[in-house]
Amino acid sequence: MQFSIRGQQIEVTDALRDYVDKKLSRLEKYFDAPPTSEGYVTLGVVRGLHTVEVTIPLAGVTLRAEDRSDDMYASIDAVVDKLERQIRKHKTKLNRKFRQEGSLKTLFVEGAAGAVAVEDQEYDDDLEVVRNKRFTLKPMDVEEAILQMNMVGHTFFVFSNIDTSEVSVVYKRNDGKYGLIEQQD
Repeated sequence: MQFSIRGQQIEVTDALRDYVDKKLSRLEKYFDAPPTSEGYVTLGVVRGLHTVEVTIPLAGVTLRAEDRSDDMYASIDAVVDKLERQIRKHKTKLNRKFRQEGSLKTLFVEGAAGAVAVEDQEYDDDLEVVRNKRFTLKPMDVEEAILQMNMVGHTFFVFSNIDTSEVSVVYKRNDGKYGLIEQQD
């Protein structure tokens, strides 16, 4: 698996590059064949915190993890652990959902996670819907949606975009800025 490693406000040394390659190579055991797509790793320092973001685009699913800590190496370890959990979670979900051959379940190796049966029980709880809300979407622009989101104290807000007449979502990013999710035509 190949990774494009870049730094934001930090120089990516050979030692960091080798450490990232070594840790991310642990993920290869979860795949029947190594993915042909290139993964992206961004190492950075933001407000004194060492940030690591990893994105791995695969057929039908994109794995992404991010971690911030006081130590770059600890952040790299945490991101790899998060990616392993995501892979196991996707494998569990795919095994439950797709029982036929030729589906996405063939993307992951059988039994690579060790005791998968125990982990299946863990993830059953993660998928339970504990609350259901219904509401009428008020047409508004993005700025008004951000104001409404901040007023109710949430980290995201669903609204009918007055400019596109589509359902959109604004959300607060970890860096304190805002993001907009729109439907693609």
